[in-house]
Amino acid sequence: MLRGVAAALGRRALQAACVAFAVGALSFLLVRLLPGDMALRIAAGRYGYDLVSAAAAEAVRAEVGLDRPVLAQFLDWLWRLARGDLGRSLVTGETVASEIAHQLGATLTLALAALLLSVLIGPPLGFAMGLRPGGLADRIGLAVSAALRAVPSFVIGIVLIVVVSVRLGALPAAGHGEAENLVLPAATLALGLAAVSSRVARDAMAAVRASPQFAFARTKGLGEGAALIRHGLRNAAVPVVAWLGVQLAALVEGVVVVESLFAWPGIGHALVHAVIARDVPMVQGTALVLGLIFVSLNALVDFACLALDPRARPR
Repeated sequence: MLRGVAAALGRRALQAACVAFAVGALSFLLVRLLPGDMALRIAAGRYGYDLVSAAAAEAVRAEVGLDRPVLAQFLDWLWRLARGDLGRSLVTGETVASEIAHQLGATLTLALAALLLSVLIGPPLGFAMGLRPGGLADRIGLAVSAALRAVPSFVIGIVLIVVVSVRLGALPAAGHGEAENLVLPAATLALGLAAVSSRVARDAMAAVRASPQFAFARTKGLGEGAALIRHGLRNAAVPVVAWLGVQLAALVEGVVVVESLFAWPGIGHALVHAVIARDVPMVQGTALVLGLIFVSLNALVDFACLALDPRARPR
């Protein structure tokens, strides 16, 4: 068991190193390929487009070393990364690590709140649907989940803003800093997640109920409720946990639209501004952190599934 865990950790560490190099190289290259003068964009990010000038752009070019060979600039970034230094923002002058820590905290707060809300809605409904496949509740649930999944998240967000904020005046339409500001963006993301997680849970529960081990538990004299608690929920939870782990990574990496819609100061919103301003260290650092988060969450999901399903453990 320990040997298998060590091997899995080794594979994930190697994967993380490959992700770090690939993400850093691609981010560096893609920002360089964007049209426009990088020095002028960086100067505009610092001083504003109304105050930027050719002299300011040339001063920025010399200050940040844009006149040096591209390969030398990339190798410098790799050397700093090997020492644990992500560099400094070319626009604000703050360290990339401190900027990302602030932005990532806001995004993780939103992502975890959305995931928790979706877990409270989706899997319980899905398990209930899977207990009676083909029944009325199952058909209604599948139709509702398909409709919610088909609607883009920004449309759900706009509907919630119009109904809850404008019509009812119950919650603020945008902003951050208060707990009530978190409700609408989290609900916007959670409804789409719950739509899919309910279907994953429904299919998993239906498969468990039709499995030989569940039938054997019933023949032993266990009632349906006891058989579900002892043998059904744990087996049905494995695909749900795996899916939720992947979705948490997707939430952290892909909440740009919702963060912009609700003026939430997260990492996705900041990444867009960093790309526009050609802030290469911020783009590289943000992309690197997001890639490592994905690798880490995949590792956690693997271990959670091993804990839930002993059959998958290496012997």
